[in-house]
Amino acid sequence: MPSLVEAVAAGCLFLPICAAALLSRTGRLPLAHAVSATGLAGLVACLAALSGGLGSAVLVWMAVIPLEAVLSGSRRATFATCAAVAAAILALALGAPQGVAGAGLPLSPLVAMPVFALGAVAHLLAQALQHQRHEAACRAGRRDAERRANLLLSAIDDLVTWHDLNGRVVEASPSASRLTGAPAEALRGHGLMQRVNVADRPAYLQAISGVAASGQPATVSLRLQVEPGTRGEAAALVHVEMRAHRVEGAGEARVVAVTRDVSERHHRAEELERARAEAERADEVKSRFLANVSHELRTPLNAIIGFSQLLAGEGAMAIGPERAREYAGIIGESGQHLLEVVNTLLDMSRIQSGNFEYAPETVDAAALVRACCDLMRLKAEAAGVRLVRPLDERPVEIVADPRACRQVLINLVSNAVKFTPAGGQVEVSLRRTRTGLDIVVADTGAGIGEADLARVGTPFFQAGGGYARTQEGTGLGLSVVRGLIGLHGGAIAFESGAGAGTTVTVSLPAEARTADAPAAPAPITTAVRHAPARVERLARRPLGLFDADPIPVRPASEAGGPVPAALLRAG
Repeated sequence: MPSLVEAVAAGCLFLPICAAALLSRTGRLPLAHAVSATGLAGLVACLAALSGGLGSAVLVWMAVIPLEAVLSGSRRATFATCAAVAAAILALALGAPQGVAGAGLPLSPLVAMPVFALGAVAHLLAQALQHQRHEAACRAGRRDAERRANLLLSAIDDLVTWHDLNGRVVEASPSASRLTGAPAEALRGHGLMQRVNVADRPAYLQAISGVAASGQPATVSLRLQVEPGTRGEAAALVHVEMRAHRVEGAGEARVVAVTRDVSERHHRAEELERARAEAERADEVKSRFLANVSHELRTPLNAIIGFSQLLAGEGAMAIGPERAREYAGIIGESGQHLLEVVNTLLDMSRIQSGNFEYAPETVDAAALVRACCDLMRLKAEAAGVRLVRPLDERPVEIVADPRACRQVLINLVSNAVKFTPAGGQVEVSLRRTRTGLDIVVADTGAGIGEADLARVGTPFFQAGGGYARTQEGTGLGLSVVRGLIGLHGGAIAFESGAGAGTTVTVSLPAEARTADAPAAPAPITTAVRHAPARVERLARRPLGLFDADPIPVRPASEAGGPVPAALLRAG
């Protein structure tokens, strides 16, 4: 029967099989390596016990076992193997006989020791070569992985950066030049932060430090300064989005950030916002159109319906001829007003669609101004407004569409008369310039407030307009003027202020735009005019009457009427 030592040696031969099964089931390589090393140490100890004990040449293999564990790269496996070897040697020293009788080696010690030593060295050399091949394969794999990663980072447009806890850039991807126009080396340290817009730097640093401290990913929107030529001729700010993540066990680099150019998305968002604002403005224009047109149509329609019913009703026979002619005249005037409203809408539609019949020719602007002023004189006299026209009879010739210029003048003079109170003045003048001719219409009316001045020329807009407005009109007069002047390639300037009157300057080029050239609404420039300061004079009552304190009295033009004579009598 085999001895106990032989039985233990046979059991140790099965331990590598157990280690393989343990590794396949649990995947714990250090534990499996320790079990296998324990089996080898036990086998060597048993062979040494059977071949001379502590003096056996087989013990040379005890030095190989820890070295093999060291090559595995596992500290736990190395410690476990060293413990197994120490236990085997201790067991051999305590329990194994010093040379078992009849179980000595067939070789002399002088031959056995070199043989076992060479075998151990050969085994160790084989393990070292295998470890070297494994390390070389791992290094090649890492180089391939780094090459693929660098290729991927070079192919994408996103900028990838590695940061320390203070936000400094440790490394940057090659795509830095495409995003910022600067090489990756220029972004290291504080190079990237210096390119972040000053207002966005606190958010940038807070995102990096917050991710490093909490480990939670963070996303922040930034504006990045790029090199000249990257986004055009001059340096510009681009909108970027940075997503930061913490990297565990990465040495100095604790945070990795991916920065993406979102300028296009930002521009699309701005375009959507502009489209939304434009839609809201269109809805506002529609509301103003309904308010203005309904106001303009309601009054004349009521007059037409009401007086026509009177003329056609049962009491028509009792209406005298004079009254009937008066009613018919009111109906005619109301119909004429409706026709003017419709014509204004049609003219605006033709101008916007490009179907306005535009035919420039040589025009005497002075004669045109005099004719339009004569046409508007009756309306001005009825409103108590003094209309002043140029006194110079000499012709002033320009190339323009006479019908369009006539409509421009009528609209401007009509507006000036409409918004000038009784006793005011409207003056029309001409002024030669280097590039053409200026037509100036100035009034002493109520003027336009600063808030409304910026919206002058917008279709259907009237200063102080709405359902409660006091002046008639569709709000298209100045829009038509702007479109007609745009056909000529001219410009319009407004100078006005609340209570300070209004001056409109229409600038026409000496040679008007040709009929086939593209046209756009005339540009409008505005300037705020401040009303003159009020001047108060003091009037005293006679001494001893009521009290002797002076009473401030405003001039009649500011107070809205003459100063009572009783207040102007001096004692």
